[in-house]
Amino acid sequence: MFLIGNGGSAAVAAHIANDLVKAGWSAFSLTEPAVLTCLSNDYSYGEVYAQQLKAHFRVDDCLIAISSSGRSPSILNAVEEIGGFTSRIVTLSGFSHDNPLRQLGCFNYYVPSSNYGLVEIAHLAILHAIAKPE
Repeated sequence: MFLIGNGGSAAVAAHIANDLVKAGWSAFSLTEPAVLTCLSNDYSYGEVYAQQLKAHFRVDDCLIAISSSGRSPSILNAVEEIGGFTSRIVTLSGFSHDNPLRQLGCFNYYVPSSNYGLVEIAHLAILHAIAKPE
């Protein structure tokens, strides 16, 4: 399972990847700073997650893509990179109900708020429920 996000959503991705590992899942947050700066320098920031998924994503893997706005180019490009595996993509977004990310996954969680903090907290709560379904 791969998790991606920018800014606060990157922190959510890293946090939940740790929780998934503790719950026995194979999970990786693709937010390692050295990799991000290398790929943004060699390609562009919009490609930092797509390039990692091109190298690592396999047919049985799952992607959890987190973007408060649902419009982040780095997130959308990553989802496009593995678009043939739509059944393996979970998206979390907010802000506008018609954001592009919301249309791209098998499971699409949408938070109807334009407040970054509320959207990020809601995403964290949703992912905690997925990571620890007790």
